[in-house]
Amino acid sequence: MTKEDIKAQVRQAFDHRVSIRVYNDKDITREDMEYILDMAWLSPSSIGLEPWRFVVLDRKAIAKIADDLKPASWGAGSQLDTASHFVLLLAEKKVRYDSQAVKDSLYRKGLSEDMIASRLLRYEDFQKNHKKMADDERLLWEWAAKQTYIALGNMMTADSFIGIDSCPIEGFHDDEVNDVLVKHGLIDPDKEKLASMVSFGYRANDPKHKRIRKDRSAVVTWVD
Repeated sequence: MTKEDIKAQVRQAFDHRVSIRVYNDKDITREDMEYILDMAWLSPSSIGLEPWRFVVLDRKAIAKIADDLKPASWGAGSQLDTASHFVLLLAEKKVRYDSQAVKDSLYRKGLSEDMIASRLLRYEDFQKNHKKMADDERLLWEWAAKQTYIALGNMMTADSFIGIDSCPIEGFHDDEVNDVLVKHGLIDPDKEKLASMVSFGYRANDPKHKRIRKDRSAVVTWVD
């Protein structure tokens, strides 16, 4: 396969991908979902922190929480009724430079204690002086949440390559949805919070409207 062949495949996958809100009754196989989830697991994140967890719900699991979730998730109603799978993208809440989560990310790399100490000083400077977020729990969580969108995009691209459809979902009431997830034992509210959701399945119908984008020249700027 040539580079041009690969580029054509990638473009085809992006052309196929649209946000699907109503799916048919065909289930995604476990093998295919594991492939999609691998793309989330292998995604990059700032400082290699991996400040996320991906909770996977199949049709049976969705049905158990759908009635509780729908009132707080106005953007997910039809997907909760028809999707083969849902993935909840959770972001860690306590990712300050001196947190155990940050230290564990360095231990995973197999660094020496001296190198870890040096990295932590750099992260402290980054969070305190560059991003001004070290002492703001909300900003720290938002920083972690932004990383989950890298994984979200990779999952939606990966699924389109194999003909599976998806829809990212942010249309929900933060506090109410997190309360539902706590009630059903799906998240630890002291450690994590929902950043976004994504539904997966096979489209019931082709989209009614053509996909529209801004003119490419308006969003792509080359600097000479």
